[in-house]
Amino acid sequence: MHIPDGFISPVTYIPAYVATVALWYAAFGETKLESERVSFLAALSALSFVLMMIAIPLPGGTSAHLSGVALLSIVFGPWLGFAAVSVVVVIEALFFGEGGVTTLGINAFAIGFIGSFSAYYIYRFLKDVNEKAALFLAGWFGMNMPALFLAVVLGLQPLVASVEGKPLFFPFDIETTLTALMIPHALIGIAEGVVTLFLYRFLRENFRVVFDER
Repeated sequence: MHIPDGFISPVTYIPAYVATVALWYAAFGETKLESERVSFLAALSALSFVLMMIAIPLPGGTSAHLSGVALLSIVFGPWLGFAAVSVVVVIEALFFGEGGVTTLGINAFAIGFIGSFSAYYIYRFLKDVNEKAALFLAGWFGMNMPALFLAVVLGLQPLVASVEGKPLFFPFDIETTLTALMIPHALIGIAEGVVTLFLYRFLRENFRVVFDER
């Protein structure tokens, strides 16, 4: 769900950079990790990297892929999940061309911050009712809430950056972007939910020493 360069106006991506940098600073202060769990975080971050690199281009100006965001945020908490996913997004943008440099703040905010926090709190809210459903829905919402945010950002571009009614950047309206992004992400979110459910349960059963159930 990375937005490439050229789709977002400076009026949008500059404030997004400022907000995201502020959140990175906050995440630095909020994150604490025991030394024995560092390699575990690195392994799950690498998994997230691989999942996000397998991207399917979408007509709405972004891409669809699994992310592993929900798993990271549930296992390590939303702030550390956000930090880890942000590192993945930065590496993919700078070295692999997955997502733009100008849109890096937007992509990190959407996938990392919105994805991590929505997944984490969906899980926390529902886990005592039905843990399996909570894990599945955490994966689904961790995929679809960022997609919704990006669809809105893209769809607003003709309104915030146009000359004489002609869009300077992304040309499609919000109805188009919502349709183009949300339908495929709703379907891919099912796969994300299933992956989150099975990997979480597998990790909890096989890595009890380093697994911090939240």
